[in-house]
Amino acid sequence: MPGVANSGPSTSSRETANPCSRKKVHFGSIHDAVRAGDVKQLSEIVVRGASINELDVLHKFTPLHWAAHSGSLECLHWLLWHGADITHVTTRGWTASHIAAIRGQDACVQALIMNGANLTAQDDRGCTPLHLAATHGHSFTLQIMLRSGVDPSVTDKREWRPVHYAAFHGRLGCLQLLVKWGCSIEDVDYNGNLPVHLAAMEGHLHCFKFLVSRMSSATQVLKAFNDNGENVLDLAQRFFKQNILQFIQGAEYEGKDLEDQETLAFPGHVAAFKGDLGMLKKLVEDGVININERADNGSTPMHKAAGQGHIECLQWLIKMGADSNITNKAGERPSDVAKRTIKELQGQLEYERLRREKLECQLDEYRAEVDQLRETLEKIQVPNFVAMVGVLFNTFIFLKKYIQEWPRVQALGWGSLDLNPGYSLF
Repeated sequence: MPGVANSGPSTSSRETANPCSRKKVHFGSIHDAVRAGDVKQLSEIVVRGASINELDVLHKFTPLHWAAHSGSLECLHWLLWHGADITHVTTRGWTASHIAAIRGQDACVQALIMNGANLTAQDDRGCTPLHLAATHGHSFTLQIMLRSGVDPSVTDKREWRPVHYAAFHGRLGCLQLLVKWGCSIEDVDYNGNLPVHLAAMEGHLHCFKFLVSRMSSATQVLKAFNDNGENVLDLAQRFFKQNILQFIQGAEYEGKDLEDQETLAFPGHVAAFKGDLGMLKKLVEDGVININERADNGSTPMHKAAGQGHIECLQWLIKMGADSNITNKAGERPSDVAKRTIKELQGQLEYERLRREKLECQLDEYRAEVDQLRETLEKIQVPNFVAMVGVLFNTFIFLKKYIQEWPRVQALGWGSLDLNPGYSLF
C-alpha cells in the first residue's frame, strides 16, 4: 500500500532532543494513537467525542484498519470490545482482515477471526484475505486462516485462486501449504493459465520445480496450452526467463522421455545419471540446481553418477564441494551406491560368462547339423532338378506372354500372336 507503510503519527508536541527532558506525546487524532499502539490515549480521544469508526482523510482507514495494519493488538482488542465495525471497507474494498493479511499480522488475524470476521469478503478485485496473504508470502497468516475453515478454492474476478497468486509471486512456502491443504494446482484461470504457467512467466524456478513435481503428468506440464496457445516454454521465452528455459532444456535434452517426472523435476540427476558432465556443469554453474539437491528418493547427483560409474562427473562434483556423506532413503551414501553397483556388475559379468558358454555349446550343435544337411544334399540328383525348374520357368513365361497378347488376338486374329516366349533358362 503506497504511502501507508511508513505513515507516522502527527503530534501536537514533540519530544525534545534531550532524552532526560522528554515530554509525553499527545496524538492529534484517533488514528495516530492506534498506529502508535497507545490504548490509553485511544480511550481518552473516544471519550472526548471521536467516532470509533472515524475515517482518516488520506487512506479512508478506520481505527480498526490502522490497528490491523500496524499490528497494534491491544488497540485492536479495545476497538472490537467497544463495537468497532469489523465489516467496514476502504475505497479498495479492504476490511481489517484484508489489511492484516497484507501485513502478515498473525495475532490480529486471529483476533479478527475470533470476533467473527468474514474471511470470504472480497475486495474490488475479488480477492479475499486468503488471496492477499498468499500474494505477500505470509504463510503463517495463511495457515491461521486455513485452520479457521475458510474455503481456499474461492476465485477472484480473473478466476485466480490463492495457489495462482502464490505461484505468480514466487511464494513457495504459501504454495506448499496450500497444496498440503488439498488445493488443486491443475485449475486454470480465465485465460487458461495453470499456476505452473504463471510461475514460468515470472521466472520463479523454485515454485516451477515444485509444481512440476506435483503435477499428475510431466508431459502435461510442457504440452498444456493456455487460451493464447502458449505453453510454459513459450511463456519463458516471451518473458526472457532464462532459468526456466535452462531447466526445461535440461529436462528435455537427448529426447528423454518426459513421462519420467524425475526428468523435469531433477534434470541435474538425469545429467549425472547419463554422465553428461557439460550439462551438469551448466545446470550447477547457472544456479538452476543445487549441487546437493535431493530427489524424491533422497538421492543426490553424486548418487546418480556413482551408480553409473561416471568418474569424471564424480570428480567434478567432489571438486565443487558436493557432500559425499548425504544418504538416500535407503540409507546409502554415494560410496555405498558405487560398491553395490560394482557387486551387481560382477554378478552380471558372471551371468554373461555362463550364457556365452551355453551359446557356444549350442553353436557347436548347429554346426554338426549343418554338416549333416550338406552331406544329404550332395546325394540328391541336382542336374535332374535343375532341368525340371527350367521347363516350369519357360511355361510360366509363355502363359504370361499369351495373356499380354490376348487383346491383340481379339483385334487382329490368331495370326498376330507371337508364340515365342523369348526367354529360356538354357
